[in-house]
Amino acid sequence: MLFALICTDKPDSVDLRMAVRPDHLKHLEGLGAALKAAGPFTDDEGKPTGSLVIIEAADRAAARALAEADPYARAGLFATVEIRPWKWLIRNPESK
Repeated sequence: MLFALICTDKPDSVDLRMAVRPDHLKHLEGLGAALKAAGPFTDDEGKPTGSLVIIEAADRAAARALAEADPYARAGLFATVEIRPWKWLIRNPESK
């Protein structure tokens, strides 16, 4: 089952995001095939304001565990994290 992790950064947290980014990227790489897509939300000037991470997990509890293990989450970067089931309908490379 796929889940979208919709994460919103706390205000004025770009410095924290940049400091933790290397560990965050290692965490994402470590997810292997469970990671389907990831990237930051930005403001109009291109400054990061949050993250969208699409993962495969057995259920919502497993998705939450992956979200909570993210170094960004552990560092307190996020004001909110929404976990929503998601269906990859259009341009899913695995649905041929």
